[in-house]
Amino acid sequence: MKNKLSGLYAITDDSLMPINEFHSMAEAALSSGVKIIQYRDKSHDCEKRIKQANQLKILCDKHNAILIINDDIELTIKSNADGIHLGKDDLSINDARKRLGPNKIIGVSCYNKISLAEQAIKDGADYIAFGSFFGSSIKPDAPKADAKLISSIKEHYNTPVCCIGGITINNCHTLLSESADMLAVISELFSSSKVSDIQKKCAKFISAFDSNS
Repeated sequence: MKNKLSGLYAITDDSLMPINEFHSMAEAALSSGVKIIQYRDKSHDCEKRIKQANQLKILCDKHNAILIINDDIELTIKSNADGIHLGKDDLSINDARKRLGPNKIIGVSCYNKISLAEQAIKDGADYIAFGSFFGSSIKPDAPKADAKLISSIKEHYNTPVCCIGGITINNCHTLLSESADMLAVISELFSSSKVSDIQKKCAKFISAFDSNS
């Protein structure tokens, strides 16, 4: 799985994806070319979280995609997800590796700091994430990152780079031109619950990747 860390990276959002439409929206994305999907749910509804994570695992296996869990090591293990994404206030890469073993994916948020990215890579992160690059409705106060961060880190390391934060069809080329490996998208994919809308957005992002390859 670690050699598949590239392409469109969808992130779920409980405010955009109602419970009764969660499965159909996720499948619309995964069947339309999303290569990685991160389950991100900040509620404390344990029953819902394990149910949805398990649903995503089945869908990911069906569509040969990667399932990442946001900052919950226990849910990662219980759902047999492919990996975990860690932020600055989550457990360390070393602790996550001890719990998950050598084959699971560990991604790390590095915000707008080269120093954090370098440390994460040295600690064994499988991918690093920079952002927010553009204004984000999900995290409006997130630190702003410059697109040059991508090419700067890739001059010295081969670790895949994921970009996040306000990414749309119209601005994604700026990041792809700097050799971003993954584009993490939330609102642009899931602002509409209509399957056809999600499919169209996915197709446009994939076309952007293809035109920059």
